[in-house]
Amino acid sequence: MAALRYAGLDDTDSEDELPPGWEQRTTKDGWVYYANHTEEKTQWEHPKTGKRKRIAGDLPYGWEQETDENGQVFFVDHINKRSTYLDPRLAFTVDDNPTKPTTRQRYDSSTTAMEILQGRDFSGKVVVVTGANSGIGFETAKTLALHGAHVILACRNMTRANEAVSRILGEWLQFGGINTDFPHGEGFRLL
Repeated sequence: MAALRYAGLDDTDSEDELPPGWEQRTTKDGWVYYANHTEEKTQWEHPKTGKRKRIAGDLPYGWEQETDENGQVFFVDHINKRSTYLDPRLAFTVDDNPTKPTTRQRYDSSTTAMEILQGRDFSGKVVVVTGANSGIGFETAKTLALHGAHVILACRNMTRANEAVSRILGEWLQFGGINTDFPHGEGFRLL
């Protein structure tokens, strides 16, 4: 790209090459955005990779950031005595993925439902649990209720389902974590 060469930088990452009619720009605080001159729109995500980027570090030695009479930021290279609207730090951007965790939690056969749902809030969510009167279904219904969910127990045997509700209420009412907004008043509905 001619603009990168003019700024003294080489284009080395073909994955990040922009489609025709696109331009990469930066905000004053170092966030990268993309201008689509064909559709006259801007966006934060790279048009090909979908990644968000930000500038890493300060301007290189000898560079200064200025603002022209139209309020647009440009960069002055005092060493080579030239100026450009292209941020020289664009070659050194880093991906910004704050929502992706760096490590993945591993679970095995001894992991409990409480460990899996730790730190999650299901307030206002409605959850249907099949086979909720015993085993894994029972533990799942109990844990989801503790985490704020409205739990619908889908069971074949109403007697065993009522017993399951009583057991869950008996265990968890002391923690105050059961939602009581459903018509039956227990945070549970039986199917």
